[in-house]
Amino acid sequence: MNIPIDNMAVITLDEMSHIRLMDRIDTKYVANAALLPVILSKMQSRFMVQVIDSKRIANYSTQYFDTNALDFFTMHQNGKLNRQKIRIRSYVDSNLSFLEIKNKNNKGRTSKKRIPSPVSHVKAVKDFAEGLKFLNENAMFSTGLLAPVLENSFQRMTFVNKKATERITIDVGLSFRNYHTNTSVSLDSTMILELKQDGLQHSDFAEILKEQGVRRSGFSKYCYGIIFTDPNCKYNRFKRKIHIFNKNNLINQSI
Repeated sequence: MNIPIDNMAVITLDEMSHIRLMDRIDTKYVANAALLPVILSKMQSRFMVQVIDSKRIANYSTQYFDTNALDFFTMHQNGKLNRQKIRIRSYVDSNLSFLEIKNKNNKGRTSKKRIPSPVSHVKAVKDFAEGLKFLNENAMFSTGLLAPVLENSFQRMTFVNKKATERITIDVGLSFRNYHTNTSVSLDSTMILELKQDGLQHSDFAEILKEQGVRRSGFSKYCYGIIFTDPNCKYNRFKRKIHIFNKNNLINQSI
């Protein structure tokens, strides 16, 4: 994908470190990737793009864990406000991986704990070694019930506004593979945009998206990855949004 960000002001990873927002309010949006050049052109005067080793676009991969009954997925499907995700998040270009636990509380705040992982993928939770202690102390379910269920890959651009009050990620080229169904799906026409703020306040980025008719729309990569790759999963809570995605050509297959 040809992404026009070469002329945007840059910020290094070290300079970005003070606005990582590990305890934050996240607002997500889903839009057709065809809008990306227009959105980036509007961002150019007010935002900086993160650069790592001279690269403005980073490759990511993720491995997700759940129980055999997909309890983490079901928490989201059932609308449970206090919920959790467990994953290995890998920064492919830097050859760095972290075992992460994300918790979302009933006030809409997201907090994340993580430790370095020597590997990007495991075949079973027992392969984690030191990671088992981390999981035993923080996971909602026993490690004996957890197993890898899904992986994804995507490309990410990270931005910060010049007032340093908000951080933005834009993900494109998203694909999934389900270990249980052996099904793979690519969402080439979709981009996921996320606004991260330490509290609700005016957002330059939200203003740009509103101008383009893009409205906020939650999108869990894990949950939608399961829905797109497992025809037997229950997803009643997501059906209205799936219909909107299909109607606006935001996904590459009809669900």
